[in-house]
Amino acid sequence: QVQLLESGGGLVQAGGSLRLSCTASGRTFGPYRMGWFRQAPGKEREFVARINWSSGSTAHADSVKGRFTISRDNAKNTVYLQMNSLKLEDTAVYYCAAGRYAATWDYWGQGTQVSVSS
Repeated sequence: QVQLLESGGGLVQAGGSLRLSCTASGRTFGPYRMGWFRQAPGKEREFVARINWSSGSTAHADSVKGRFTISRDNAKNTVYLQMNSLKLEDTAVYYCAAGRYAATWDYWGQGTQVSVSS
């Protein structure tokens, strides 16, 4: 019913910037929230940021606070992650997610690779 497609990943030097995009498609899509997670090699998946779809309220993980910013375009069913001042430890596969309710993540994208080099 719902498909999430991420784009915008790539290779960037430390201190650089990237913007990730995630577009949702499907006949019916009215999420409560959308967000970003990441999984680094050998590590567990971790929360990065989320945004309430209707209010626009946001939350960011401490590890990215002040560097990453999540935003949305409701009309396009698209969520963005602007990543600035990238660090080596930001290297990971970044996954887009969407939830129908406040406490659930129901849909997941396939992921996009972000690699930060020195």
